[in-house]
Amino acid sequence: MKMIGEQVATGRIAKKLTQSGLADLVNMDVETVASIEQGRRVLMPDVAERMDRALGLPGLLTVAAQRMPEVDMIPAWAEEYFEREREALALSWFDTTTVPGLLQTEDYARAVLACRVPYVGEAKVEVQTARRMKRQEILRRPVPPTLSFVIWEAALRDRIGGNEVYFAQMRHLRACADRPAISIQILPLGLTAQAGLAGPFILVETPEFQHLAYSETQRGSLLVRDPNEVSILTQKYAMLRSQALNMAETKGLLDRLLGES
Repeated sequence: MKMIGEQVATGRIAKKLTQSGLADLVNMDVETVASIEQGRRVLMPDVAERMDRALGLPGLLTVAAQRMPEVDMIPAWAEEYFEREREALALSWFDTTTVPGLLQTEDYARAVLACRVPYVGEAKVEVQTARRMKRQEILRRPVPPTLSFVIWEAALRDRIGGNEVYFAQMRHLRACADRPAISIQILPLGLTAQAGLAGPFILVETPEFQHLAYSETQRGSLLVRDPNEVSILTQKYAMLRSQALNMAETKGLLDRLLGES
């Protein structure tokens, strides 16, 4: 990211522009331009395209942003995903081992984050928990995004954080299932075939009606823009919804799980 930041600064200086001048041309805050040039903030491809046009560069920044080395890509794509999530028109989320982050209670999120190995310490867990809770502000937007979740039943069987945390999380999930902008379906255990064996992923529709996907692995994350790859994950999600319990059946299962308290 530092190398790309230096390229932005070099192009800006060559055009005799201040950071404020470039910020005006690409319609962003001067602080954001400064952070990009210092290598502290990812240069996202759409911003790179605007900078290329403003600086008269033949797509150099766009290519650099799209081909960022993997060592930089992991935090960069995660950062971009969080920005896309905040403004999304719609999210479709498949999860396999935990309740999706946007539906987690604070205590459950804290317990999940504390399970990470190596343990990062109480202070960092608290910071990560606060960030996760802040992401849920999109649920309180005047017009919230349309949200669809398919959750593998195994994620609802582990009692992460203990019984008190678990049942509070289940009550919260059951309440979310009644919200008009949220669809929750449980993919039951015991199926002979299911479309999610390759792991969890998220589909995003942006305000520009662009379709993206996001996936995480043990050691990284990836924002997917390629239409063919997004299409494959979209097909998988459609199949998962057909294999999962419908919304009424899901509420019934959640009620039965809560009845075990």
